[in-house]
Amino acid sequence: MRSARAAGRGHPPRRALLRFGGLLVPAVAAPALLTGCGTDPASAAGNVLRVSQSGDPKTMDPHKQGDMTSMNALINMFDTLTTHDLANRLRPRLALSWTARDEHTWRFRLRPGVTFHNGEPCDAAAVKFSVERVLDPKTESPIVELRYVKDVTVVDRLTVDLHTTQHDPILPAKLSLFGGVVVPPKYIADVGSAGFAQHPVGTGAFTFVHWQPDQELRMRANPRYWNGRPAADQLVFTPEPNSASALAALQSGQTDLVAGLTPDAAQQLAGYTGVTLESDPGIRTAYLSLDTLHGPLRDRRVRQALNHAIDVPLLIKAVLGGKAREVPAMIPRGAFGFDPSLKAFSRSVPTARALLAEAGYPHGFSTTLTASNLDSDVAQAISGLLARAGVHASVNLLDPGTYATRLTSDNRGALGPVYLAASTVWTLDGESMLQSNVRSDRRQSRWHNAQADRLVDAEELSVDSDARMRAFTDLQRLMLTEAPFVSLYQLDNILARNSRPRWRPGAAGSLDMATAEVSR
Repeated sequence: MRSARAAGRGHPPRRALLRFGGLLVPAVAAPALLTGCGTDPASAAGNVLRVSQSGDPKTMDPHKQGDMTSMNALINMFDTLTTHDLANRLRPRLALSWTARDEHTWRFRLRPGVTFHNGEPCDAAAVKFSVERVLDPKTESPIVELRYVKDVTVVDRLTVDLHTTQHDPILPAKLSLFGGVVVPPKYIADVGSAGFAQHPVGTGAFTFVHWQPDQELRMRANPRYWNGRPAADQLVFTPEPNSASALAALQSGQTDLVAGLTPDAAQQLAGYTGVTLESDPGIRTAYLSLDTLHGPLRDRRVRQALNHAIDVPLLIKAVLGGKAREVPAMIPRGAFGFDPSLKAFSRSVPTARALLAEAGYPHGFSTTLTASNLDSDVAQAISGLLARAGVHASVNLLDPGTYATRLTSDNRGALGPVYLAASTVWTLDGESMLQSNVRSDRRQSRWHNAQADRLVDAEELSVDSDARMRAFTDLQRLMLTEAPFVSLYQLDNILARNSRPRWRPGAAGSLDMATAEVSR
């Protein structure tokens, strides 16, 4: 038996002490738990594919969740109308084609012969039921992407029309994850929503076996899957918020693939025997939300100063191990609306100090930076960078549950004057990045700007893609001037695996394992 430390001997230790204005931000220490006993993962696991992620699904009902952790698991039991391929192109899934009949009607033609796991047909009636279930206030669905859909019409058994209150140019993309999940109407009528959540039935590549919350979700291969039986006989998801424990399980063969790794955790595993690290460009985009309605941040010069003070390239290099790309103005590369001609703020502490002095804060000011404790290192580093310019931001770390509750509450000040957030732009359209936090009437907006509101309307409602692109460019230019946010970076998708699975995530990082190749 060789310990992980012995296996990794010769790999240079990471020197990740980052000194920002007197603040030391260390890397995560190499965990003592990372010791393996040479267990052969294939013989120990058979043909069961075991996947670990940081959290557990909130529910087995896909219409009653709106977070990627839940969706990562549920997408394996449920299909959506559309999907994105590895090249980020929108592709057919349950819907073979879609066309805009007019400004208020999208028509979808469905794949024939698809059935739910219980044998119930997946047809236009099921699509109508599913969309209307998301929209029904009694469902209490947190899914917001279908806000413009008003009703659904069955044209024939395999054709359905979605009618909208106004043109929604990216509705097909919105049906590629949360809003596009199709569920069985007859089964839900028989067992009710509670029974459905206890034993979910979908059309996906895997069927439900059991769920022990905070322990494991187990699924079995669907031999009648319309796209072919998956390679794994069983698929098991386990929640592991502690990356050290997850990586120890990987080395011991208890887990085959660990997804959603932070750059710090991933860097600790480099060079260890039996562990392969993979990194692909991702779309999840981090930023600071600034309360432009109260206090010092009402002044545009103060907000610009914060943008100049935070050296994003240094942050990416020193804290994220280079596993991210700078985002100039909220919309990430790979999403429609990104304009490569736009340049990020120059990173200059003297410029930041000069702007603060001009705004009446020659000695800086104090504020609070709130973040999930999962982003502790980044938040502490940002605080240190701000301190160099005289902005003293005390870091307020919250557990992920409390953070999420406050983020989605109606109280726009629940997370304080500055908070660190990230959005998975899973539609691969800039609208998804901006929809909740720019237009002044939206839930998380803390910026009231009439021009921005008009540009949001233009990019959300225009029929012409060129007009949408112009609106996105103008909106990003406005944000670079008014600085209602500090745009940070888009993270790579980082995973660690043993030798059994072969699989790559798309840009959104969804853990759809139907295509995973698994050795026995």
